[in-house]
Amino acid sequence: MSEVSLKNVKAGFSGFVDQAAAGEFVTITRHGKPAAVIVSVEAAEVARKALRKDRPSFVRYLRSFPADIDIDDDVFARNPAPSREADL
Repeated sequence: MSEVSLKNVKAGFSGFVDQAAAGEFVTITRHGKPAAVIVSVEAAEVARKALRKDRPSFVRYLRSFPADIDIDDDVFARNPAPSREADL
């Protein structure tokens, strides 16, 4: 993995894209701190799939909790009451 300043990336962007396409991660720094990474399309797809994994909703997670509660109880029901009035 190479680390390059933003100024140098601007000067030779196509070379860094070639490095990323070859499978190398190119970290772009701004003021000495990592700001972004150039990666290959394959690496980006893997990351995209990892972020898109089907995760259960919070309510579904709570319902799967092994406890002595009645699932049909009002614990998971929405409160239909209107919100309180606020002066803006």
